[in-house]
Amino acid sequence: MTKPVIHVGVDDSWRDTGALEWALQESLLRREPLQAVHVIDERIRTVAGIPPDLVDDQATELVNSVQGYLDEQSGGSDHEAGLLVGPPARTLTEAAAESRMLVVGRRGMGTFKRLLIGSTSEAVVSRTAVPVVVVPDRWKPSDHAGPVVVALDQGDGDAAVLEFAITAARERKVPVRIVYVFDLPGLYGWEAVNAEGVSADLREQAERHFENVTAEWHQKYPDVTFEVDVRRGHRVDGVLNGAAKADAQLLVVGAHHHARAAAVFLGTVTRGVLHHAACPLAVVPV
Repeated sequence: MTKPVIHVGVDDSWRDTGALEWALQESLLRREPLQAVHVIDERIRTVAGIPPDLVDDQATELVNSVQGYLDEQSGGSDHEAGLLVGPPARTLTEAAAESRMLVVGRRGMGTFKRLLIGSTSEAVVSRTAVPVVVVPDRWKPSDHAGPVVVALDQGDGDAAVLEFAITAARERKVPVRIVYVFDLPGLYGWEAVNAEGVSADLREQAERHFENVTAEWHQKYPDVTFEVDVRRGHRVDGVLNGAAKADAQLLVVGAHHHARAAAVFLGTVTRGVLHHAACPLAVVPV
């Protein structure tokens, strides 16, 4: 059973990054408690010239500062800040294993720098069985006012991704905008006339498919407005441009579990938007 708790990773730049602010907003919308976690990378304790006690004291001071801020912003919710020791990515994902979601920033300047950028950020997403929300540096609640955008394909494994997007949209009282991006096989690249005909057919098929999808989900959630944006082009660029054009408050994508392992394998689209999305990005295991 998932505990109704939102976990967020914090580091010594927490006042300047957007992760804690986004997590606070989400906890208020969901009326659920927030658990802020600071992880001491155990490797720092073995660095010559850095006393372990100093590392621990600074981390404790950081956690106390975060707790004070959470108390000021709580709105009556039972928010907590805690301290853990271990490899940052693994420790965070284990702490959040039974939570509602894990929130991290995309860039950081302190202990979490390796976690929040590059391949280790992907490791956080690939390790968790819960949704991970990656928030751009210095995000503020006023940054975006548009819908929740969800990138889908035409497969049958999108239910969890859509459920997450719909929940977020209902909380914010905005539409859900489905973005689907297709491209033509290389076979058609040499003949422009034929390519345009195939492109029109593929667009029509996709629009018809997602009209059926939205009609089905609208029966379940009649209070939600659904929009469909079918685009031709490179999938990563199409998703990013679709989210930017809509001024998305949140972009939601899926990541697939490997059948024989606990890891989530990131496709090229998910990996691409993970590094370049201008708005908060939710990666939902499916």
